[in-house]
Amino acid sequence: MATHDIPPDDPADDPDANYDYGSDSVERPDLVADLRALVDGDVRFDSYTRQLYATDASIYEVLPVGVVFPTSTADVAAVVEYCVEGGIPVLPRGGGTSLAGQTVNEAVVLDFKHDMDGFVGFDPAKETARAQAGITLAELNDELAAHGLKYAPDPAWGDKSVLGGAIGNNSTGAHSLVYEKADGYLESVEVVLADGTVTTFGWVDTDDLAGLADSDGDLEARIYAEVRRLLDEEADEIRERFPDLKRNVSGFNYDRLLEDAEERGEVNVARLLAGSEGTLGIVTEAEVSLEPVPEETAVAMLTYDDVIDAMRDVAPILEHDPSAVEVMDDVFLDLARDTDEFRDVVDLLPEGTDSTLLVEFYADTPEAARQQVADLVADRLPTATPAGDPAEDAPDVTDDPVHAVDVLEAYDDDRQAHFWKMRKAGLPILLSRTSDEKHWPYIEDTAIPAEHLADYVEDFREILDDLDTFASYYAHAGPGVLHIRPLLNLKEAEGVAKMEEIADRVTDLVVEYGGSVSGEHGDGRARTQWNRKFYGDELWDSFRQTKATFDPDWILNPGQVCGDEAGESDMTQNLRFDPNYEFDAGFDPALNWDNENGFRGMTELCHGCAGCTGYQETTGGVMCPTYRAADEEVLSTRGRANMLRSAMNGNLPDDPLDDEFLHEVMDLCVGCKGCKLDCPSGVDMAKLKTEVKHAHHQEDGVSLLDRVFGHTEDLLKLGSAFAPVSNWVTSLPGADTLAEKTVGIAAERDLPEFQRETLRKWFDKRGGSTISEPAADRKVLLLPDPYTNYSKVDVGKAAVRVLEAAGVHVEIPDDVGDSGRPAYSRGLVNRTRETARENVAVLAPRVRDGWDLVYVEPSDAVMLQSDYLDLLSGDDVESVAANAYGVCEYLDGFRLDEGAGFDASGESLAYHGHCHQKAEQRDHHAVGILRRAGYDVEPLDSTCCGMAGSFGYEAEHYSMSQAIGDILVGQLGASDAETVVAPGSSCRTQLGERDDVDVDGEPPHPVEKLAEAL
Repeated sequence: MATHDIPPDDPADDPDANYDYGSDSVERPDLVADLRALVDGDVRFDSYTRQLYATDASIYEVLPVGVVFPTSTADVAAVVEYCVEGGIPVLPRGGGTSLAGQTVNEAVVLDFKHDMDGFVGFDPAKETARAQAGITLAELNDELAAHGLKYAPDPAWGDKSVLGGAIGNNSTGAHSLVYEKADGYLESVEVVLADGTVTTFGWVDTDDLAGLADSDGDLEARIYAEVRRLLDEEADEIRERFPDLKRNVSGFNYDRLLEDAEERGEVNVARLLAGSEGTLGIVTEAEVSLEPVPEETAVAMLTYDDVIDAMRDVAPILEHDPSAVEVMDDVFLDLARDTDEFRDVVDLLPEGTDSTLLVEFYADTPEAARQQVADLVADRLPTATPAGDPAEDAPDVTDDPVHAVDVLEAYDDDRQAHFWKMRKAGLPILLSRTSDEKHWPYIEDTAIPAEHLADYVEDFREILDDLDTFASYYAHAGPGVLHIRPLLNLKEAEGVAKMEEIADRVTDLVVEYGGSVSGEHGDGRARTQWNRKFYGDELWDSFRQTKATFDPDWILNPGQVCGDEAGESDMTQNLRFDPNYEFDAGFDPALNWDNENGFRGMTELCHGCAGCTGYQETTGGVMCPTYRAADEEVLSTRGRANMLRSAMNGNLPDDPLDDEFLHEVMDLCVGCKGCKLDCPSGVDMAKLKTEVKHAHHQEDGVSLLDRVFGHTEDLLKLGSAFAPVSNWVTSLPGADTLAEKTVGIAAERDLPEFQRETLRKWFDKRGGSTISEPAADRKVLLLPDPYTNYSKVDVGKAAVRVLEAAGVHVEIPDDVGDSGRPAYSRGLVNRTRETARENVAVLAPRVRDGWDLVYVEPSDAVMLQSDYLDLLSGDDVESVAANAYGVCEYLDGFRLDEGAGFDASGESLAYHGHCHQKAEQRDHHAVGILRRAGYDVEPLDSTCCGMAGSFGYEAEHYSMSQAIGDILVGQLGASDAETVVAPGSSCRTQLGERDDVDVDGEPPHPVEKLAEAL
């Protein structure tokens, strides 16, 4: 079985590690002991783990009994068998991406994503694949890519959500105009029934049902008897009450069962399990049929003055047979514009754009794809000139009025991917508000026939106007599934009441227009309440009979689809935020927080979308490196944010400043800042960690290790002053062990080599810049960070030579110390603020005199560009921030290389960028200038190197540092490049110490390769 690429050893197994992903407070230890004796997988009932699994991507929060991480179907069966005897509910869970609350419950949670994530095999003759329930859809499709096939359902978060979840939710996605829901691809499933029985459900001839069904037999026989009852007794009611839509995932999947029986003469109980949300059985493995991967795709982004105009255009657009039609309205676009990751895409839209329709086509050739877009544009916006030519004999497909204003086209993969990434990040973008009012998901996936969409949206608006609120409209307009998320404050009783009234009235609208209350996200806690109204009493009672047949003791995820054993279901219960919610950080924030609600708003910002839980090979990006190394929920940005909020609102009775919380939750954040960009909501966990660490220092004092690494400049200055003796001392036998025992620096690490001649001394000795100030077009203060000045001097020398070759006058000031980055990374906010204040006082007047500020080290450049603004306020710091650059950013941004005379040999480089620059979207500059210098550059889509400043030097974090580094080393191993380059000194140190990286010493900084090319 193939699994995603994580290191074989758990970093927590290192004897020096001071974490185990949980707390010491364990609930129901007897139950834990019993389960551990039954299963091979891990069993955790500690307070941290329970809180981590209390939420998903919905508005709900329910504390589970505990969590089991099964490694096999036998583990699952053992847990179910034990729990049914004890009357303990059981909940199967995958990626925790559910939006209706169906993956939180007071139950024993089975986490399938952690270990049961294998790809079992591919059958070329049948064009089917078999995989375990915990495999992500992206990993599944990676396994199939070589065969030109794919698993077709494509929910937006398919690189984080898993196959079992897709089946449990009966998922589909943006391309449901072409493909079916998950049920349409189910061939068979291995399933654990409610009594612990393991069986397989697949195709059965309807004529054979009688021989399998026995209402007095074992559980499987009773299930087949229930299937016979549905076909014999409920067929007319199913035809009458189920909507005639491809996109209905509400209630149990009776309509698919009946359709298969009538069209194929067969039934498949696996397809009845689809959409049952883990209430009928627990799928552990599935065989699914596949679809060919389309040869070509093309995208047209039509723009509109109003979302109603866009809705009116959907039906005529469908006449052109698109593969997808997605809508984004003004609320969505305005929020995306305020998000760093998507601002550039939104800025491409014509001024005044209110809404857009993203229309995608599948085609066999690039020419055919362009023609399909051209045909669409000729029909829907005849005044525009498309990139391709419409078919000469193309008929007038529609005679509807023209509503579109403009069109953007995308044919290359990168441009299309960016458009799609913005659309798929819809929910997190909407929930990027840090106010108490948020766009909540609870009635957001109704499905309405396309011809009624405009009327439906107008009626929906009237409901919202009546209740003095508004919503955003986006998502799958083609199949009529609009994600409509009203803006409400659920911390107020009035907001909760409005939520329920909106859901009630919208359900009436859905019935009126022949739609579905859930076209995508399922029933869960949000919509189960409305299934009786939607389907009627007879089918509601039938749902409950089906549930009772499959699960006689009502232990499988009770409460979803048809209520619990008592029939109860209330969408207003178990809300994550409700009128009783309280928040107390326990300290006063020390940093500047310019978002609404400040520190509290940022702490409450994460809503659980799981954007941080993708793997490197399928999701890419930086976030979240420790999660990717160990596959532990607490190490994701979502996990840390949930834990921090829970510790501050009282749900987790722990002090967020105590040692256990810091070791298990906060200290394992490497401060890479990846979440600042990669999290679509913009949860800034690195900044949150700094606040918590600072508060801890204020309460308990500063540890020796924090003092040592917080004073990096002083230590390196001292080492340089005594070089080469200092280098000899640190290399003595036993010196590494002494450093670990006294300070906490990992014995496995090599300490920096100190240079007697610092960069400043070298520069003064050479007589300063070779380019005079009057002769230069620009003048730069090259600000040496401690490593460049005292240890990595050659990098600084290369930067000087390259800047001068570009015609820049360079000075290295003596009156500016380090940027404060080392102290800031240790949470020493007061010390860092004083450093920043001193530096700004010196630099601001120089900036006003026309000097630019340049760093060789990316993290120091970002310190001035971004972090200083969190420490100080005023015109001076803003001026310093606006005029600070990394060296490659500076050269590329002002195109200073054009006169430098670079002439590289075409050497191939694998470029590993720095996390902080990636977070600020400044990392691309090095790639651009290296390519123009003549190098063949492959930029790696990599996460943190694992060193992360001082993190990788700490003995307790060494194993985690290496595990993160393994991911990068794997990417380098897959690259054909001759040389790896990296701008970060930590990255170069990490790679230079690895035996499995082919480098002589340390990899070069990009500016060193530029110097070579002069």
